[in-house]
Amino acid sequence: MEKSDDRDKPQFKPNPNSKLMDQVREVLRYHHYAYRTEQSYCQWILRYIRFYGTQTHPKDLSAQDVERFLSDLVVNQSVAASTQHQAFNALIFLYNKVLNISLDGKIQAIRSKRSPKLPTVLSAKETLRSLAKLAVHMH
Repeated sequence: MEKSDDRDKPQFKPNPNSKLMDQVREVLRYHHYAYRTEQSYCQWILRYIRFYGTQTHPKDLSAQDVERFLSDLVVNQSVAASTQHQAFNALIFLYNKVLNISLDGKIQAIRSKRSPKLPTVLSAKETLRSLAKLAVHMH
């Protein structure tokens, strides 16, 4: 038995008479996204709309505008890589699932670099002090 793919199903169309954010919520709920995901995606979509002024509808913006927003998050707002990735996923959802505009493979934003996790290393003096305290507790 073959696993069904989302591409095999007809795409859900939100009510075109609803406001954009109501359409976003409608599609999120249709696909059974978690409530916290809904909150997060809506917040990122609103930030994106505000970034370009509230009078510009996302359908009138391009992949380059998405890139500019995501790059601004890194360059001017210094967000973490995971934060930028969450914003990216919210905007891909908006364009692919709500507006039915494909952006796949067209986004080349400046990516946030994950900071390396440096190991915590004790100095020789700190190591001796710790071992001395262990020795006292063992006797």
